[in-house]
Amino acid sequence: MPEQDEVDRIVEAWRHERPDLDFAPLHVLSRVARLAKHLDRARREAFQASDLESWEFDVLSALRRAGTPYQLSPKTLLQQTLVSSGAMTNRIDRLVDRGLVERRTDPDDGRGILVTMTAAGRRTVDAAIERLLAAEDALLSDIDVADRSRLAELLRTLSLTLGG
Repeated sequence: MPEQDEVDRIVEAWRHERPDLDFAPLHVLSRVARLAKHLDRARREAFQASDLESWEFDVLSALRRAGTPYQLSPKTLLQQTLVSSGAMTNRIDRLVDRGLVERRTDPDDGRGILVTMTAAGRRTVDAAIERLLAAEDALLSDIDVADRSRLAELLRTLSLTLGG
């Protein structure tokens, strides 16, 4: 029998108290919730090592993924980071103050603005993604490649089922 974790102990205690209920969802989703805490901690540490907040990484990584010239409209950044217009304005202001992005006039629309990542922003986000990948790989280090692939497929299926 495999080694028991905290979720197994919790489910067993509930089964003892409520044998009339099916606790199968807890075996999956309680583990996902607990793993999310480990992932949050690893991400926070990776970003701190790069002198970034998680929201800064979100904005910079959206710009980096856009490819050369690493620029997007504020509206596109809103859509990719799922924050309000006011929050995005504040975030862009703070990134401009740190020298990680610049606001530029959209050459195709003189009234529009593009947010462009600076060279410092690119170096910062590149270092952060390297640290993040190392931290996440460490979290998965005890799982072989085939099991990682299968787990990713199962989580993708669940994500798509839930609309994400």
